[in-house]
Amino acid sequence: MNGNAHLATWVCVDTKQRFAMAAARQGLSESALLKRLVYQMLSAAGEEVVTPIASADPRDARVSVRLVHADRALLRERAAARIMPAATYVSVLVRAHLRQLPPLPDRELAALRDAVNELAVIGRNLNTMARLLQQDRREVVPGRNEVLNMLKICDALLDRFRELIKANLVSGEVGHAEKAG
Repeated sequence: MNGNAHLATWVCVDTKQRFAMAAARQGLSESALLKRLVYQMLSAAGEEVVTPIASADPRDARVSVRLVHADRALLRERAAARIMPAATYVSVLVRAHLRQLPPLPDRELAALRDAVNELAVIGRNLNTMARLLQQDRREVVPGRNEVLNMLKICDALLDRFRELIKANLVSGEVGHAEKAG
């Protein structure tokens, strides 16, 4: 059993029920809560707590999480708002939390990259126009139609950024109208 040992005790029925409710409120099994309390007690008493070493077994790459029905529904809604499978959404959130990264799905990151590339092209065009105007070469500077086209591209990019912001806000707000319970 990987150097693990079983720890058990007897308590009255009322205490057992209250402990089970406390574990459920924290989303833990009774065993997990008891283990956590033992480690906390040992740590508070100044005892060195040895935590198990992470396994190199590839099966440990998969993590199972139990969620109450209301939380599963919120998870599905938020993942759907980002057009992602629920498991991928959870993976993105966990990775972002562990590595302190802003969670941004691939689709949204690609949209941002495209927008940045388009803005870079417009910026180069504007720089060229400014240089030519400084050299008093107005005859080779783009005309009104070209400038209007650049403005249309900027408006389209602005719309894409607004959509991206809205998608992020909506995915964060899905389910907040209801109280989990």
